[in-house]
Amino acid sequence: MKSQDIRKAYLDFFKSKNHLIVPSAPIVLKDDPTLMFNNSGMAQFKEYFLGNGTPKSPRIADTQKCLRVSGKHNDLEDVGFDTYHHTMFEMLGNWSFGDYFKKEALAWAWEFLTEVLKLDKDRLYVSVFEGNPAENVPFDQEAFDIWKQYVSEDRIILGNKKDNFWEMGDQGPCGPCSEIHIDLRTDAERAAVSGRDLVNADHPQVVEIWNNVFMEFNRKADGSLEKLPAQHVDTGMGFERLCMAMQNVTSNYDTDVFTPLIAKVEEITGLKYTSNEVKNVSEEQNKTNIAIRVIVDHVRAVAFAIADGQLPSNTGAGYVIRRILRRSIRYGFTFLGTKEPFINKLVEVLANQMGEFFPEIKSQQQLVTHVIREEEASFLRTLDQGLQLLDKVVAETAGKEVSGEKVFELYDTFGFPKDLTALILKEKGYSFNETEFETELQKQKARSRAASEVTTDDWNVLIDGNVETFVGYDQTENNVKITRIRKVDSKKDGVLFQIVLDATPFYPEGGGQVGDKGSLTPTLSKGEGAIEIIDTKKENNLIIHFAKNLPSDLNASFLAKVNTDLRTSTSKNHSATHLMHLALRTILGTHVEQKGSLVNPNYLRFDFSHFSKVSDEELRQVEAYVNARIEEQLQLVEHRNIPIQQAMEQGAMALFGEKYGDTVRMIEFGDSKELCGGIHVKNTADIWHFKIVSEGAVAAGIRRVEAITGDAVKDFYKNQENTLAEIKEVLKNPQDVLKSVASLQEDNAKLKKQLEQLLEEKLSNIAKYFDDTFKEINGIQFAAMQVDLPFSATKNLAHKLGSDKPNAFVFLASIENNAPNIHCYISKELVAEKGLNASNVIRELGKLIDGNGGGQPFFASGKGKNVNGIKEALEKVVEYLK
Repeated sequence: MKSQDIRKAYLDFFKSKNHLIVPSAPIVLKDDPTLMFNNSGMAQFKEYFLGNGTPKSPRIADTQKCLRVSGKHNDLEDVGFDTYHHTMFEMLGNWSFGDYFKKEALAWAWEFLTEVLKLDKDRLYVSVFEGNPAENVPFDQEAFDIWKQYVSEDRIILGNKKDNFWEMGDQGPCGPCSEIHIDLRTDAERAAVSGRDLVNADHPQVVEIWNNVFMEFNRKADGSLEKLPAQHVDTGMGFERLCMAMQNVTSNYDTDVFTPLIAKVEEITGLKYTSNEVKNVSEEQNKTNIAIRVIVDHVRAVAFAIADGQLPSNTGAGYVIRRILRRSIRYGFTFLGTKEPFINKLVEVLANQMGEFFPEIKSQQQLVTHVIREEEASFLRTLDQGLQLLDKVVAETAGKEVSGEKVFELYDTFGFPKDLTALILKEKGYSFNETEFETELQKQKARSRAASEVTTDDWNVLIDGNVETFVGYDQTENNVKITRIRKVDSKKDGVLFQIVLDATPFYPEGGGQVGDKGSLTPTLSKGEGAIEIIDTKKENNLIIHFAKNLPSDLNASFLAKVNTDLRTSTSKNHSATHLMHLALRTILGTHVEQKGSLVNPNYLRFDFSHFSKVSDEELRQVEAYVNARIEEQLQLVEHRNIPIQQAMEQGAMALFGEKYGDTVRMIEFGDSKELCGGIHVKNTADIWHFKIVSEGAVAAGIRRVEAITGDAVKDFYKNQENTLAEIKEVLKNPQDVLKSVASLQEDNAKLKKQLEQLLEEKLSNIAKYFDDTFKEINGIQFAAMQVDLPFSATKNLAHKLGSDKPNAFVFLASIENNAPNIHCYISKELVAEKGLNASNVIRELGKLIDGNGGGQPFFASGKGKNVNGIKEALEKVVEYLK
């Protein structure tokens, strides 16, 4: 049964059980401060489990793209070494929100596996929670009794809290779970050792395929459990593992989920992958197999993350994606001999394979390919740089063990992987101190944990029920009541209080727009001042207001008031973003799609897909287009809560990587129509003027424009006017400033040419003098001297002297701006015949001037800080000739 058929069978089955089938949420979570990525099937339904929202159906089923590479669920280092862990995987899930419970969930799970898919019942084992008296959670007798109807008791395993109690996090909904495991070993192996003994023992062929979680409790901040008001079912079945069971193989990588990608890697590298059925492979072949598994797994995670809008970067979720991709690049580099970008060539295979069910990978194929190719090329250059740095570390090492601190520095600063360092050192006859490396790594992790550690108290609920609403589209102030509060404490921000209001006018951060700021003032104030709201965010469908303190009476009525100066500036920038998006698509082409944005009171930032630099003329056209729309005084046409299909039919733009409901809000300014939840001006005339201040590349195929509106434009032109006035004053207030500047540039060019001529004459004179200073040592024409020239001229002189003499070894030093510099030229025949290396000379002697440098074997330069070291460097250089 092919993977596409298995997926369809699952969804059809639960559709027949009256489940609403919903699409996968994006793999990247943009508006959930607690998660970077969707790490489980239930992530997109958190608000329903927490009671902060109402699902569109009490029964839902889907297949969800998941990514587990950080935090509590981190499978990254297992990927490749075994046959069943993945970074990205699909989770087939069926959900009940206060509807059916254990009886139906377990019965349908058994029916689907044994009657629809016809898996061998004798290969299936189930587990139930054994209970935990310390937390007052009893043995799951109900699940045990249900399973006895389908399997013999010897196939029911009692599991502990680690294996059979599922939790969303340190706090929140949780409950016992019942897993289904399958034994895929041969009959002989099964006869020798019971599958029961191998459940949850990390055996590669005895694996969990389905987990039925029964959400019954809420974990509080102090660790205690309380009963939830409604009982929910949250199930997850690993799609890749299910395919392994259905396709009669013993490795996920031998299923048709991965075999097309593996075949492409084999074609590119000329190496062969051996399936899990082949036993006793050589150590070399095993390394090849691991590397190929790493690559075909990681390309899926990276490609879908980029398609959902997350570009590789040096921070946050972008850093995680870059780290995954770099892990696959280095496995290819080290074990498959790939020295050129090649992983990007797998994107086409992936798009053809999964595009039908996940259309985003097909539509974003070109962008994903370009971004991965550029990331590969960049990291391969970093690896090359790392090799040079490693050579330097080895040269500075006494003995055969390299410092673990130095290896960590290579890893931490330059991204040079530890295992690759170990491999290269081994080839050179060296090792490194792993204990020192691990010590430094743990220090870094401790610093990182301390910086991001957050302690969150339980919610103190003042008003029960889902009474919270947002009124900020129509109001900037409102009389409100506090519905709940909690305290959070972090190293970064200190102690803050999160406040939820019943009818807030504050817009929460989302869709690129920053959250509102403002105040909360008691309406019957008894001398108590306003509480400052410093930020507003959304979490699990709750709008959360951040404050440094709380009012004395939490049950009082308050006036919630938005800072309208900040909001007005932000709304101008947000509306201008929409107009600019349309302008870019009109002028550059409809391939332009938004890939990220930031809208705050000061400026707007807009990332978009485009494969070349936007020319100055094109930028002028974009500015003119937006300003023309401003001058047209287009009225805001706002469509609230309209069906998404209707909005799309009217021409609204939806953004990839965003999660939309059945009803949406559409913002319309003339021809600009976008789905958007943000705050906008009532008329484009309110924007006043639009000005682009910068344009540049973010990644391959992604450009970034920053622009300003309103008062910021006034300030921009005022600064320009002041600068022009200062220039005029410096130029003695000429009638024609441009003519005066042009004349100045012309005079400067003439003087520069004269200086170059004088310097050239000086170099020729010095070169003639040097003829008498060359000495022959061991057949080498050697000269070393300090000269009174700037850095570049000293470098040119060293080249000139060396190229004029055969078998030349020239070492020159000079001082520029009180800083020493050194240069070494060695004839290529000496490099080849005697193994001399100018780069090594500069690196070693550079220490004497408290500096460093490098270059090629025949020429290298360096700079330093200690002028007094020049004399010793000139004395020691002769030792390289002996």
